[in-house]
Amino acid sequence: MRYKSQAVAYWYFAVAMVLFGLQIVFGLLSAVKYLGPDPLLYILPFDVTKMIHTNLLIVWVLTGFMGATYWLVPEESRTELHSVKLAYWQLALWTLMGASAVMGYLFRYGTGNKLLEQPLPHKLVIVIVMLMFLYNIGMTIKKAKRLTVTEGVLLLGLALSAVLYLPALLHYENYTVSIFYRRWTIHLWVEGGWMMIMGGFLAYLLIRLSGVDREVMEKWLYVIVGLVFLAGILGTAHHYYWVGVPQYWLPIGGFFSALEPLALAAMAIYAYAALRRSGLAHPNALALH
Repeated sequence: MRYKSQAVAYWYFAVAMVLFGLQIVFGLLSAVKYLGPDPLLYILPFDVTKMIHTNLLIVWVLTGFMGATYWLVPEESRTELHSVKLAYWQLALWTLMGASAVMGYLFRYGTGNKLLEQPLPHKLVIVIVMLMFLYNIGMTIKKAKRLTVTEGVLLLGLALSAVLYLPALLHYENYTVSIFYRRWTIHLWVEGGWMMIMGGFLAYLLIRLSGVDREVMEKWLYVIVGLVFLAGILGTAHHYYWVGVPQYWLPIGGFFSALEPLALAAMAIYAYAALRRSGLAHPNALALH
């Protein structure tokens, strides 16, 4: 750890691990209900445990993204985080939102929109948290007057994810229309914004672990961005079958979905091959592999 403010990332990772553990618990509770009599039928029915299980997935992944960003940006920008206090307030507000949302689900207080069941007040808190997060990261980069391609792609993915959340704030009386726009949020997150976020993190790790040339890794990031805007958007169409659009979208979506991870895989393979060609023994082979 080169900068003291990076320590805030540990708390985000700790919260993410707790949420991940809870997701596993509620997933197992959901699975056990298929195996025989359910003594918790009237206390924790399947629809409630599944709702908590699926929503915890989104929350712990986003918590991990925020923590990893708070670790990466100071090191890439070569400066301390703009405001450590703001980062801790953000985490406290985020955790409080998550805990109160889960309590609400236990009493069926939700919207019924899969993976986005949070009631409107909770969604507004999520928007506030994201604004706090983007402000803190943006001000850190501005203070440093240094923006690497790795940071730029990461920031683009984070900003795109925040923008794509906005359709979740809208309410549609028609369930089909509601599901259609939910796909925009969830699946353009996974196949769009999150791909760029993961590409930024992977490039950072490969540069640190393998010592491969930064310029080469960042060229791969441009390929990832290109694939996101081509394959990511069209790849979302493989979900359209469930919302009543024409059948021809299935092969289109399936083909382009298969293209999405290729750049990530190629970037990792290139870095590994470059390290092998150099003949150097990595001091932490377990981390590398």
